Amino acid sequence: MTPLVSRRQFIKAGLAGSLLLAFAGHAQQARAADDGTGAMLAAVAGVILEGMLPEHPARRRAVLSETVAGIDQAVAGLALNTRKEVGELFSLLTIAPVRRLLAGVSAPWAEAQPAEIAAFLERWRYARFALLQSAYAALHDLVLGAWYARPDTWEAIGYPGPPEVF
Repeated sequence: MTPLVSRRQFIKAGLAGSLLLAFAGHAQQARAADDGTGAMLAAVAGVILEGMLPEHPARRRAVLSETVAGIDQAVAGLALNTRKEVGELFSLLTIAPVRRLLAGVSAPWAEAQPAEIAAFLERWRYARFALLQSAYAALHDLVLGAWYARPDTWEAIGYPGPPEVF
């Protein structure tokens, strides 16, 4: 049986989380359009979609780029508050010290080892804190949603495509 979190641990985690979110919100406002989010999403998508991606490196990069564009499109369609929360998550993961501390990924996303990224995703998936589990679920669902929104993936799951309107 997993020990319960003490009140002191809960308060510390809450304060740390609040500080990180405040920092991410500030950093998000100050960032340029290309801030490393694409590299982070491509790295995470590459691990989540392992076994489904093309083996040829150029085609693999192209498919990951299309998937990242699909994630951007999906995020753009979310409610404003949800979009803000997802943006804060992405911001946190693109800041090097926070990436190391929170995700345990030491190298920049474009250079990170798949095993290290997979370990980070597993830690968040089964984390004690619901906030990390929710962050994992958001990353997972956005990646798979963008992946299966691509028509070239439909045949593998037996989806004939949307009905034709006459």
